[in-house]
Amino acid sequence: MVLAGRRKDALERTISLAPKDSVCLAVPTDVRDEASVDALFRASRERFGRLDLLFNNAGTGAPQIPFEDLSLTQWNDVVSVNLTGAFLCARAAFRLMKEQRPQGGRIINNGSISAHTPRPLSAPYTASKHAIAGLTKSLSLDGRAYDIACGQIDIGNAASAMTAHMSQGALQADGTWREEPTMDVRHVADAIVHMASLPLSSNVQFLTLMATKMPFIGRG
Repeated sequence: MVLAGRRKDALERTISLAPKDSVCLAVPTDVRDEASVDALFRASRERFGRLDLLFNNAGTGAPQIPFEDLSLTQWNDVVSVNLTGAFLCARAAFRLMKEQRPQGGRIINNGSISAHTPRPLSAPYTASKHAIAGLTKSLSLDGRAYDIACGQIDIGNAASAMTAHMSQGALQADGTWREEPTMDVRHVADAIVHMASLPLSSNVQFLTLMATKMPFIGRG
């Protein structure tokens, strides 16, 4: 998600529930492809004139199969979307935020609780999310001189199509399958709105938002 606007103080209104008079621009983009990403940010700049927020949200995973059975193609598919895609989008955003006046903006990377504690049979996804944490820290450091803030949200068990199977059970570290609780995805949206609406003098560096009773703290 790329958000552009003329005033940062209008950002929270822009990204909440999109008022009827708001202007949106949808640009189908392959985040793995450099030219496709560049076209997205070029279109955004031409339409809105500046860029105030990038939410790096694209992600995918590999099948839950034994590590030794993972193919290079499966590994590369995950890394190219989760990591390379985040890099390409962040780089394009960084360039715009650095040169625009007033200078600056915010990048929020969608990490994962897997950036802290992995699930079984998740090596490609977990490795990519550990890398996102490193990218977040590097962008925070490199963006300081240009008023570019970068933070990360790590989400655990938000109710969605992706987590629907957890009502039947999810694989645990001890090899058992157990049902896991989920939380309303709206709380994730609210947290992102909060992160995005802060002045650039403040930054939520890392935020972990999870279903309270999910097996994360003390997992396994």
